[in-house]
Amino acid sequence: MLFRILAVVFILSLSGCSSWVFRYDIPQGNYLEQKNIDKLQIGMTKEQVKFILGSPVVIDAFNDDTWHYVYQFKSGRSAEFNSRKDFTIKFEHDKVISAAGDFELSENFNTPMGQ
Repeated sequence: MLFRILAVVFILSLSGCSSWVFRYDIPQGNYLEQKNIDKLQIGMTKEQVKFILGSPVVIDAFNDDTWHYVYQFKSGRSAEFNSRKDFTIKFEHDKVISAAGDFELSENFNTPMGQ
């Protein structure tokens, strides 16, 4: 009987140490910064966008004129640090026609390239 009580106490005391276990942070996708989003303008080609932002995580399988940049961060410490950012760019005739998502577009976004 004493052995069972000691075993239960030992197991419960070990469960209190579970917060000592190291958990990795898991970043996934394209990490975008506002300074790069500020460089985008209407009329840019796909190659120019790829140079500024990198390759998109998702290109729509049914419409390759829509690119999705997705970033998700899962913290190993606490769910309050978890975050997700989405940004979508649409093209027409290989030129940017619109962009939307979790970032602010610059004042120059609607100024066509070369002007």
